[in-house]
Amino acid sequence: MSSQRQYQEAAESMTQEVVEHQIVLYNDDINTFDHVINCLVEICGHDVLQAEQCALLVHYKGKCSVKSGSYEELLPQCTGLLQSGLNAEII
Repeated sequence: MSSQRQYQEAAESMTQEVVEHQIVLYNDDINTFDHVINCLVEICGHDVLQAEQCALLVHYKGKCSVKSGSYEELLPQCTGLLQSGLNAEII
């Protein structure tokens, strides 16, 4: 392979955007703080303090990004949150 081609491939790989998605959790009037916190701990792997902070942000701001990563990594976690009765989406 020519050095010109190697340079082009290296430049292309450095300029490719890394697409990172987020799970956004939305506020509702149904779920308790304890339920939201437990779901974030069990489904998203948060520690209790992190889950409490996210629950407070959701309550006071209306939404909070609770997890980031690739779509494939986030899909089962978002599905778990939805199946637990929470309102979430991957953006």
